[in-house]
Parts: sequence; structure tokens; C-alpha cells
Amino acid sequence: MSKVLKDFSEAIKAIKSGKIVIVPTDTLYGILANALDKNAVERVYKLKGRDTSKPFIILIPSVDYLSLFGIKPTFEEKKLLDSRGITVIIDLPEEVLDKFEYLHRGQKSLAFRIPDNDEFIQFLKTLKLPVIAPSANPERKKPASDIQEAIRYFGNKVNLYIDKGKLEGKPSTIVKVKDGLKILREGSKDIEEIKKNLKGH
Repeated sequence: MSKVLKDFSEAIKAIKSGKIVIVPTDTLYGILANALDKNAVERVYKLKGRDTSKPFIILIPSVDYLSLFGIKPTFEEKKLLDSRGITVIIDLPEEVLDKFEYLHRGQKSLAFRIPDNDEFIQFLKTLKLPVIAPSANPERKKPASDIQEAIRYFGNKVNLYIDKGKLEGKPSTIVKVKDGLKILREGSKDIEEIKKNLKGH
């Protein structure tokens, strides 16, 4: 039987032991698993019925975590990530492509975000792991806006649910820095605000 809890404490132990949990992120309820655990990542693909050629967004508490993926971010990439809440797609170095094929799925790049939520960042800092965090819904269904909806979708296939009430956030804005700033998906962060932020430094 899956557990439904109100705080993150048990989610840390669950993720570290390779389990899948559904928790509120800075945007929507997300399906979380350790991004460095290939088996856990593959289980999330199966659970969502996700197109296996589409990589998941990875949530990290700080830019330091990019070094786990062999990435040295540019000044602009670092600035965007440090702004919090913006998903930034970054190319992977050639030498780690094979190692992280299960994450980049042939795209040769990964999408990272530092969540724009203090409690969630604290949770990630305590966890000390990067996590994949797709929205809590099967492919082509609408994202769950509360835990009851997530349970209707996934039931006992998910080990643990964290309930923080109703979430009506938008998916994150996705950008890539290549010959200037490319906006790949408009979402929770205002594009003009992002551009202004980047120019100001």
C-alpha cells in the first residue's frame, strides 16, 4: 500500500533506495526518482508510458551539481539556472555521452532546473542527489493538480505520495543558450524578465 504524507522526510530515504515518489515541485506535482539510478529512471518511463526518445528534466539544488554530469556551464547558463525556476538545456561533453545515454536518450543534452521554491531546494540539498521530475500524469493526460488525482493515475505503482494541497502551477519555461537565447517552451517564467536578467549581468 502506498503512503501519503505531508512532509518530505520519508521521500529522501525512498529516493536514495531507488524508489519512485510523487511530490509537489516548484511548478506542478512531479514524479521523482534518482537521476543517477538508471533502473529508477527506466521505471518512470514505463510508469508514464513516456516516449522513450524524450529526456526528463533534472532538478538540482545548485549549479555545483552539474559537475556530476561533467558539465562546466557557461556564464549565461549559470546565470539562468541561478535565477531559479528556469529550465536550461545544456549540451553534454563528448566523454560522458555513453554514461548518460539513459538520460539524454540520444539528444546529447540534458535539461536542468533549480526549483523556485525554498522548501523544495532544502529537500534536494538534504537528499544530495539530482532527480528527474516529470509531471505526475500518464503521457497525453493532464498533469495531476492534487494528490487524489495522482493516486487515481498511478495507485500503488508509486511508493510514496507527498500531499501539499492543490497545485495550479504552469510547467517551467525552457531555454537554451546557443547563438543567443532560444526559448523552447514558454511557461512559468516571463520571457522578457529572463532576457532582462541575462542582460543585467
